[in-house]
Order: sequence, then structure tokens, then C-alpha cells
Amino acid sequence: MSADRIYERRWALMLLEQVLARLGEEYRVAGSAQLFEQLKQMLSDEPGRPSQAEIAQELGMTENAVKQAFHRLRQRYRLLLREEIAHTVAVPGDVEDELRHFIGVLQA
Repeated sequence: MSADRIYERRWALMLLEQVLARLGEEYRVAGSAQLFEQLKQMLSDEPGRPSQAEIAQELGMTENAVKQAFHRLRQRYRLLLREEIAHTVAVPGDVEDELRHFIGVLQA
């Protein structure tokens, strides 16, 4: 990878870490840190990640409740990601372009 690609990749990963940290703090303040720790594992495609059924069983929830909680987590995650990206652009109208670039950097 070129130096530019390495820099962009590090930037993208750092941005993801910031978003996860903010989201984790929100869940911690709400008294749902354990739920967050379980649900965040579902954000990746890593092998061995727990299923919704496993999380439900571990937390004493129904699968439907876990599914809904994960849906809310993903919505909030997307919103926080957009906010973080908005901090990196000079013009608010550039957020969509920067978001597409961000996704491209992660997929490359």
C-alpha cells in the first residue's frame, strides 16, 4: 500500500474507534454496558461472533429484544459516524462524499 492509502486506512480505523467509544459511553451511562459489549461483536463479520440467540440467552432477553436492540445500536452507530465525518469536512454538503470515500477506504 502507498503511504497515502496507509494514512487513509488509519484515519478510517481511528474514526471507527472514536464512534465505538462514544457509543459505548452512551450505553455505559444508560446502565447498558454489558448489552453494548455483546451487541458490538455483531457489527463485524468475524467468525465466531455470537448469534442473537446466544446473546439473548446470556443476557436473559428474548431474541426479538436483542434484534431490536441491535437495530437501535446500528441506527445510533450510523448517526454518530455521520457526526464524526461532519467534523472532518469544511462544507456540510460534503458529508455524503466523505462518507462514500470513508467506506471505500475500508473496503479496499
